[in-house]
Formats: sequence, structure tokens, C-alpha cells
Amino acid sequence: MSTAVDDELWSAIGDPTRRTMIDLLLSDGPGTATSLSRRLPVTRQAVSKHLAVLDRVGLIHAEPAGRERHYQVDEAQLARAVAQLSAVGATWDARLRRIKRIAEAIERSRTDSEGE
Repeated sequence: MSTAVDDELWSAIGDPTRRTMIDLLLSDGPGTATSLSRRLPVTRQAVSKHLAVLDRVGLIHAEPAGRERHYQVDEAQLARAVAQLSAVGATWDARLRRIKRIAEAIERSRTDSEGE
């Protein structure tokens, strides 16, 4: 599983409406643009556009069902997104630890020079 950051994926996840759609699909199971639009403060047309973005990056996939399409979360792609977020978090944790050590070293040298 790759943990390289996928900017297109994170751009898709970055939208609060799309995150809510993912949450709804995870909690309620597969849904249609119509069923999602009933639960969101946006039009069905806007829901369809958001679904297209999520589908393009692979976070959801659709199965035709008559005149509608039933969308569900692709759990493997969601796991990939979680792995990326964990990797980014670990990288920033390491950076912040280094910054803290540098700041502490500066503070120690300042305290030592004041004591002389």
C-alpha cells in the first residue's frame, strides 16, 4: 500500500460536503444522489457533481440500479487515504520534535550565556 500523498484524493476529501457524503454512505450503506440530497443542504444536481468527484478519485463506486445509480464507499481506497493521513501526521510529528529540540537548545544556550 503506497503512502505517497495523492493531492487529487485529498482535494476531494477536503470538501466538507463530500466528507459528509462519505460519512452518510459509511453509516447508512449504499445511497443514490436523490437519497443523499434529502440529507444534505445542497441540490440533487450538486450532490451528483460531488459524487462524480468522489468516483473519479476512487473513494466511491456506483452500480446501476434501474434509472438510478447506487453509490458506496470503496473501503480499500478509504484505507489508502487513512494511511496517507497517518504518514503525513508521523512526518509532521517528527518535524515538530526536531523544532522543539532546536528551541530547547537555543533556550539552554541563552540561559547559559546569561549566567556567565
